[in-house]
Amino acid sequence: MEYQNPTRTHCLNSDIISTLPQNILEYILCLMPLRDALRTSVLSKKWRYSWEKVPKLAFTDNLAEGPSSYLGEVVEKRLKVTRAIRHVLTRHNGPTILELNFSVGQLKLFSDFDQIIIRCLSRQNVVKEVIFIIKDGCYNLPFSFFSLQGLERIHLQNCGFELPLTFYGFSRLRRILFMNVEVSAEMLQEFLSHCPLLDEVILNGYQESVDFASGGNKLTFVDLLRCVPLLKTLEVSKYYMKYLTAGGMPDKLPTSLAHLKHLHLDVCFMEQIEISSAICMIRSSPVLEKIVFLMCDNEKLPVQQTSSNFLDPEDYSDLKLDHLETLEMKMFNNLPLEMEFVKLVMANSPVLKKVRIGLNDNVSVDEELKMLKDMLLLPFPRASPSAKLIFVRP
Repeated sequence: MEYQNPTRTHCLNSDIISTLPQNILEYILCLMPLRDALRTSVLSKKWRYSWEKVPKLAFTDNLAEGPSSYLGEVVEKRLKVTRAIRHVLTRHNGPTILELNFSVGQLKLFSDFDQIIIRCLSRQNVVKEVIFIIKDGCYNLPFSFFSLQGLERIHLQNCGFELPLTFYGFSRLRRILFMNVEVSAEMLQEFLSHCPLLDEVILNGYQESVDFASGGNKLTFVDLLRCVPLLKTLEVSKYYMKYLTAGGMPDKLPTSLAHLKHLHLDVCFMEQIEISSAICMIRSSPVLEKIVFLMCDNEKLPVQQTSSNFLDPEDYSDLKLDHLETLEMKMFNNLPLEMEFVKLVMANSPVLKKVRIGLNDNVSVDEELKMLKDMLLLPFPRASPSAKLIFVRP
C-alpha cells in the first residue's frame, strides 16, 4: 500500500485563498479586471457573492467580448455591455469607487449609458470617488452626475460639463483632478466655490481645453484661490498657468494660503508675470512644505536680465519658508533667474532637507560642473546648512 504524506495531501486539497478574510478577498478582486472578478462567482459558495462587496468597480471597453467592426456586431456588443453594467450595478451593494475607462466612441453607442450608471448610483449615494477616463474625444457629463452628493474625489480626463441650475455643490469633495476638461471659467469658478472642503486641486490640460475655458469670463489665480480656502495641494500645468497668470498677481495675496503644503507649478522663467505669480503664492503660504517647479519654454534664449526681473533678496526680506523641506526643479536650464530662485529659497528655508535639480538635456557637462562649483564653493546665504543638493541628468 502506497504511503501518502497527510500534510502534503492536506495542502493539495485545501483552498488557501478561500480561507482568507473577506476584506482580503475583496482587495484581490479589486486588482482583477471586472469581467474576471465576476467569473469567480462560480468557484464556490464562498466566492459566489464576494464580488458584490468589492469597493471599486472599473468598467472598460472590454467588459463584453466580441469584435465591433460591423454594425450588427457593434449593436450586439452594445447590448452585452449595457446588460453587464446594469447587472453589476443592480447586484452590487454599492461601490465607494467607480471608474469608467472608455473611448468616447463606445460611450456614444450607449443611449441609456447615463441613466444606467449615474441614476442607479445616485439612489445609493455611497460613491466616494469617480474616475472618468475617456480615450478620445470629449464626454459631456449629464446633469445627474451632480447628484452624487457623497463624492470625495473626482478624476476627469477628456470630459466636459455645465452645471445644472440646481447645483448646490459637493459638500464632501476633497480632491479634483481635471485633465483636458472642457469647462468655462465661469463654471469652473462656480464649481470650486461650492465645494467647501476641497483641499487638493490639480489642473492639467492641453491648449484646446484651456482655450475653451478662456472663451468665457476671465479667471485669475486670485479668483481661483479665493474659492478654496482649505487648499493643501495645488498643481497647475503649463497652459493653465499661462491663462491664470494673464490677469496679473499682487506681491502678496489678500488672504493667506494658511493650509497650502504642496505647490506644483509649470513655470516659464522667461515670463516675468509667471515668476512673480509663483513667488506671490509662495510668500502667501506660511506652512509650505514642498515646492516642485517644472521649467517650461525656458530653452529659448532668455531675455536680457535687468533690475526689473532680477530676484534681489532684499526685495524678499519678508519671505519666510519655515516649514519648507523639499525644493524640486525639473527641466532646469541653468538660466540666471532659475539659479537666483534656488538661492533665494535656500536662503529662507531653515528646515530645508533636499534640493533636487533635474537638468534639461541641453545643459552640458561643463555647465553642470560650473553650477556645482558655484553652489558648493561660492558663498551665498543658506538658512539650512544640512540641506542636500542633488543634480540629476536626463
